[in-house]
Amino acid sequence: MNPTLSDALRLKEQGRALILCTPGTKRALHAWADKKTTGLTEEQLEEGLKKTPNANLAMLTGAASGIDVLDKDTDEGQAKLDELMGDVFEGPIGYTPKGQHFHLEHTQGIGRLIRFIPGCDFLGDGGYVLVPPSIVNGKPYQWAPGMSLYDYAPARVTDLLKDFIIKYNNNTYRGATSGEDRAQQEQQSATFATLKFDDGSRDNDIFHTAFSLLKGGTTPDNVLVILRILASQCTPPFPEKEMMQKFESAMKRISARERNLTAEIREFISATSGIFSATELYKSATIATSEDKHKARTILSRLVKEGVIERYGNRDGVFRPVDRTIEFMDFASADIRNFVDLRLPLDLHKKTRIFPKGVIVAAGVSGMGKTLLALNAAADNRGRFPIFYFNSEMGPEALKKKLSHFPISIDEWACAMKVIDNWDFTNVADKIQPDAFNIVDYLEPEGEKSYNIHAVISAIVRRLNKGTALITVQKKPGATLGTGGIYSIKAATFALALDWGKIEISKNRFREEDPFPAQNKLNFEVKGGWQFVKCGPWYK
Repeated sequence: MNPTLSDALRLKEQGRALILCTPGTKRALHAWADKKTTGLTEEQLEEGLKKTPNANLAMLTGAASGIDVLDKDTDEGQAKLDELMGDVFEGPIGYTPKGQHFHLEHTQGIGRLIRFIPGCDFLGDGGYVLVPPSIVNGKPYQWAPGMSLYDYAPARVTDLLKDFIIKYNNNTYRGATSGEDRAQQEQQSATFATLKFDDGSRDNDIFHTAFSLLKGGTTPDNVLVILRILASQCTPPFPEKEMMQKFESAMKRISARERNLTAEIREFISATSGIFSATELYKSATIATSEDKHKARTILSRLVKEGVIERYGNRDGVFRPVDRTIEFMDFASADIRNFVDLRLPLDLHKKTRIFPKGVIVAAGVSGMGKTLLALNAAADNRGRFPIFYFNSEMGPEALKKKLSHFPISIDEWACAMKVIDNWDFTNVADKIQPDAFNIVDYLEPEGEKSYNIHAVISAIVRRLNKGTALITVQKKPGATLGTGGIYSIKAATFALALDWGKIEISKNRFREEDPFPAQNKLNFEVKGGWQFVKCGPWYK
């Protein structure tokens, strides 16, 4: 399917109104006046892209799609934008050849505002914007990673931004003489006029106004100026003393809410060990209103400046806690005789030294002896350490068959080794036994990023205390390193490459324990379906 059509159909499913534009431009491909409120049907989009496969895709803004777009072309007005929207934008973001598109919930009655903030346009009713995968002058429109219209609903408009837009729009139409312009201005005024300030509602209206202005960031002095004007215009006028009481009540509520919200956010951060998004914070702290989200974004920005958290990656609204706690290692008191007397097949343990938290990685070609090596290691250490075998490939019958080749009874195996099923790449480190000999057979990274194996093996090392781990991984024939390449052995103490009949040491952190460190290859054979037997000495 044409990728533009694929994206168009996904957006149509969301109820967005779409049109097509001439390839490489923003010019509408069809009669614009006929489509400015409804856009094209799916059939028209499909037919249009058959005729013009490389047409650009555009979305109507305003009521047609339920989305307004703030189009930022330059950083000239960034300070004002941060003031109105906060530092963290929780909504879809598109990258344009010049800047960014911020997708917002539709505000009724607002059309196009050109440069309403320096470097920024607002596109509401009657406008449209190009969306990915459109291209202009060879430069693509793209969604910010994880911030597309498929990932996020349009962002709620902050009260500060909405007030600014309305005031700007009203100023734009002030002095208009045509009936259409006056009607539009009156409609906007009626839409947002919700406070009456009459005898039955003055108390609530004065308090609500003070509270809203303070939450929006207006200084207390300016709030008092506004309240005095409103109080004098009430019917009948609102007494100064009572007005001050409402102002002080609003101040107390704002102060308490801010203190509580700051404490909640700090508590959330202290309980978070990894990266987190502002959306996750909102859900955890039950932050639902646009005002509270704006306040939370302000608090997050403050915590960034304090060094409590820092922004993470290229996504807006993603952070990680900064942990400056330092724990010093007491290596001076360590006893180097406190090694683990672990035994390995073919006397491999005599080529190195294994200490607590040590990890051995054995990479092998499929079907060439990884599991047999792992089971020999278990057999050699039975009764000497608690053994936990993480099984990934065999059912109970297959494992019992493998074990039956050894001169060890199944009852003895059952006493010496516990077999763990139902584990996976993402949670194996959680299940590692800190003071035991853990055998993971085998570890296979999920997805395409095989280098993630390093993070899992490092997590296993951190989980270990006095214990050790032997981890098997897959490798290609003739290769020295297994899945994940160098990342599979970065955290390893001792690493092996296993082909049928030959084993090679690919990493030895304690090579000085080896009397012949340059001789790192050994030939072997398997006898009786279980026993590893050397075929000659070690060699280069």
